[in-house]
Amino acid sequence: MHHEHHLKSSDTIRDIVIGMSDGLTVPFALAAGLSGAVNSTGIIITAGIAEIVAGSIAMGLGGFLAGRTEADHYASELKREYEEVARIPEQEKAEVREVFAGFGLSEQLQIQVADEMARDTDKWVDFMMRYELGLEKPEANRATQSAITIGISYIVGGIIPLSPYFFTDNSINGLYYSCIITMLCLFVFGYFKSRVTGQPAFTGALKVLVIGVLAAGAAFGMAKLINGK
Repeated sequence: MHHEHHLKSSDTIRDIVIGMSDGLTVPFALAAGLSGAVNSTGIIITAGIAEIVAGSIAMGLGGFLAGRTEADHYASELKREYEEVARIPEQEKAEVREVFAGFGLSEQLQIQVADEMARDTDKWVDFMMRYELGLEKPEANRATQSAITIGISYIVGGIIPLSPYFFTDNSINGLYYSCIITMLCLFVFGYFKSRVTGQPAFTGALKVLVIGVLAAGAAFGMAKLINGK
């Protein structure tokens, strides 16, 4: 028996990717920048924790607002479609026929399918939402789930580059260990992200790693430049 394997829970995976990507990169760049300016790991830890808290809230709120906007947009379009099938049914049938014409069905079969579909308003509207507008019904509580997933992923990602500073008093030593740990995590994260999204795994891992390194390097260099060191 043939089994097809498709990616499931793509929205959740997307949220994890968004949260982890920024969580690994932004606090890493912040810690690197501060390491170039101060020698106190206490300051770096305090600033890093503050950034992780603020960043997770901001990212989570962004995910919530995006989810609410998607749900509101779907509800608005759904209402409009119900109004149109009631007010201009023949025009809506013509749009159904256009969809099936794109599938290669004969004109006679297009008419039969459109007439049969028009017997059930709910299924008719659902078809128009999916195939005319390309909209899928959002999951219940999608906005809240998105906010929580992104926020937690950001925190998990942010703790990784900050963790070495808890075990040393020297900021440069902390930066060295942070670079090793974070670069490894960026590569692994990029690898699995590329695998689940169907992209070349090794190339995707390198892209994520390079972005993180460039961000941290730029922050460190800028701090050194400003401090004249």
